[in-house]
Amino acid sequence: MFQPVRIAPSILSADFMNLERDIRLVEEAGAGFVHVDVMDGHFVPNLTIGVPVLKQLARVTDLPLDVHLMIDNPLREIPWFLEAGADFVTVHAEALANEDEMQQAINMIHDAGARAALSVKPRPPSPRSRSSYPSSTWSCS
Repeated sequence: MFQPVRIAPSILSADFMNLERDIRLVEEAGAGFVHVDVMDGHFVPNLTIGVPVLKQLARVTDLPLDVHLMIDNPLREIPWFLEAGADFVTVHAEALANEDEMQQAINMIHDAGARAALSVKPRPPSPRSRSSYPSSTWSCS
């Protein structure tokens, strides 16, 4: 009934001068995924990893790449990350304007053969708050 727990270490904790070495270390330690936090400097204040790094990660590991998009324009950029090798893509609901955009993002991810997830921040500061979305949209498996 229950699946074994799989750990997804974030590469933000890696030594970027030795990223492949650190990926090997998490593989050897039994990680189930590699978690990639993508931040654009707009949706969140930090600026992190983009498509070129994800492409390189996909070349050096067989672990699934769990990509968490903390970006302003996910509908435009989701295809870039899917083409780069993302196996799982998480999009923030508050980065999307409405339920139709949420469904579009989920469909785009699924159509590429990847798994989709929506992240919801409690009490988001934007006017596009969770309360404006029907509860049925939160299941996207």
